[in-house]
Amino acid sequence: MSRQQTTGGPGYWLTVLIIAGMVIGALVGQFLLHNAEAPIGSDHWTKIAGDIVLIRPLKLLVIPLVLFSVVAGVSRIGDPGQLGRLGLATLGYYFGTMILAVLLGTALVSIVAPGSSLSPEAAAAMQATGEAAFAADSELSKKLTGQSMGGTWTKILYQLIPSNLFAEMANGRPLGIIIFALGLGVALAVGRERTRVAREFFDAGFEALMVLVSWVIWLTPIGVFFLVAWTVGKIGLGELVAPIGGYMTVVIVGLLLHGAIVLPIILKLLGGNVHPFRFMGQMKPALLTAFGTDSSSATLPVTIETAESAGGCSKKATNFVLPLGSTINMDGTALYEAVAVVFLFQLFGIDLSAVQLFIVVITATLAAVGAAGIPSAGLVTMVIVIAAVNASLPGEETNLPIWSVGVILGVDRILDMCRTTVNVWGDAVGAKIMTRLAPD
Repeated sequence: MSRQQTTGGPGYWLTVLIIAGMVIGALVGQFLLHNAEAPIGSDHWTKIAGDIVLIRPLKLLVIPLVLFSVVAGVSRIGDPGQLGRLGLATLGYYFGTMILAVLLGTALVSIVAPGSSLSPEAAAAMQATGEAAFAADSELSKKLTGQSMGGTWTKILYQLIPSNLFAEMANGRPLGIIIFALGLGVALAVGRERTRVAREFFDAGFEALMVLVSWVIWLTPIGVFFLVAWTVGKIGLGELVAPIGGYMTVVIVGLLLHGAIVLPIILKLLGGNVHPFRFMGQMKPALLTAFGTDSSSATLPVTIETAESAGGCSKKATNFVLPLGSTINMDGTALYEAVAVVFLFQLFGIDLSAVQLFIVVITATLAAVGAAGIPSAGLVTMVIVIAAVNASLPGEETNLPIWSVGVILGVDRILDMCRTTVNVWGDAVGAKIMTRLAPD
């Protein structure tokens, strides 16, 4: 048993401090900030403090960590054939779990039908509130306008083959960096003795970055306190019992079922002699950080450090699987998008056929791949799913308007925290499974 797992180890106390920060933050947000006379916005001091204390230091480490971890991990694997098997298995796991998540979310929202249970008056009031909320958020309106599946995949293709690696680093786009690092790692492995010094450089650089990560991790309780206080202060816990509470309940129950049942079963079946819930306990620092920051990319440094030190994942698997997963593996986002889209169609009185539900399943899975690992990215890609379903409807008069996203805008932050936690948990499960294919 690693030192992080013992009752008095640093991992135990870090978990206690993060949970304490979340609880105190929620209380401060509800009773001091939410009840204040002036509503708080994105420029509130708690949000700024959370960004400075936690989000910015973590994001500072993401790009160099992606580069060094992937190059070091791939060059350790050595055999390109083994790398190919690991890559195919990882992608198969990613898409398989995302499809399962979408199917679960679609089934739940279709059975419970939270959007159909409201009275016409309540539904009309929510629609009016959603239109107003959408119009008030000009930044989101710009992001949602012109979203399409073709445009999203074109952006992904351009990121896969960047023309300037340093521009990708400056813009915080990890996908092109991962592709470059994969190629460089293979080249260093093939070079053998000629490239030994370069391999040692990336190994040493990765270890130094992990030391930096271990320092930053201890800022997590403070940062989570500020971010949770801002979130609760902005939204208020009263939203949980509002009419939209049924929709939130379906999303959260779906995420719980996927995270606590589906993924543990997959880990038990494919991970060998692994106790799924013990592994979940070992990954608590990463999962709690994901909940507090609601960004899988910002959580990546913590996920890598926790998976290696406490989770028992191999460096080869961790360095390959987790950076890739933070970019394309979005189980929670895929489930959320399916539930949200079907809920909005229900709310607007539009019945979806089996074919249209199938369109939701496919497009929600693909759109989740294109969702950035940043807060509220699922809202942007959700428009792609809505557009795909609208295209299958008989006429424009039955189409769901884009501004309908405003209906769920008010509670998105809370749900984003939940789905990001499932995203990171899915990445960690993948790293544990792939450790069997790429042990140290």
